Amino acid sequence: GYFHQRVTQCRYSSKDLQGIEFIDSYVFNQAEYIRFNSTVGKFVGYTEHGVKNAEAWNKGPELAGELGELERYCKFNAPIYYSA
Repeated sequence: GYFHQRVTQCRYSSKDLQGIEFIDSYVFNQAEYIRFNSTVGKFVGYTEHGVKNAEAWNKGPELAGELGELERYCKFNAPIYYSA
């Protein structure tokens, strides 16, 4: 069988909201093939398939959706993270 996984995470390096990083990784059979990193600001491919997807997604609506996730998801939930 095949295994596909999508992992999203917020990395908090300080209590300053500027120190937050959003990462969205796509994994197939335990190998990450594409990643969006809010610090880089675009998708990066790690396999032949991932590079092709990254090129297409960086030109399409997928990029705009990912760019908004840092504000919508990470910064919105930061008070919960810092209170724990």
